[in-house]
Amino acid sequence: MDRSEIEDLFAPFARVTTRRMFSGYGVYIDDACFALALMGSYWLKADEEMCAALEAAGATPFSYAHKNGKEVIVRSFWTLPEAAMDDEDELKRWCAPALEAARRTAAEKARKAQRRREKLSSEA
Repeated sequence: MDRSEIEDLFAPFARVTTRRMFSGYGVYIDDACFALALMGSYWLKADEEMCAALEAAGATPFSYAHKNGKEVIVRSFWTLPEAAMDDEDELKRWCAPALEAARRTAAEKARKAQRRREKLSSEA
C-alpha cells in the first residue's frame, strides 16, 4: 500500500492525508486518525458504539503477537468490511462513524490533557 492507493480508496468518502505510522500509514481527515493502512489491510477506528456493527459485518479487531508470544487484541481498530472495498456507499457507511469515533477519542484526550494541565497549575 502506498499513499496514492490509500488516498484513492478513501476518495469517495473524503480527501485524506496519510502519515507514516508503525509499518504502514495513519489515515487522517484534519487531525483525526480514522483509519490505518498496515499489515496489508485497512483498519477503521472504532469505539464501543461501532464494534458490534463491525463484528456483524464480518470485520475483525486489530491484533498482533506480543513479544511474550501472547496475542494482543486492540478493539479500537477493526478491519474495513470487505464490501466497502468495492462499493462507495458501503465505504461511506463505515468511514463516517469511524471518523466520528476518531473525533470523540481526540476530544476526550484533549479534555484529559486540559484537566492535567489545570491540576498541575493549581498545585504550583
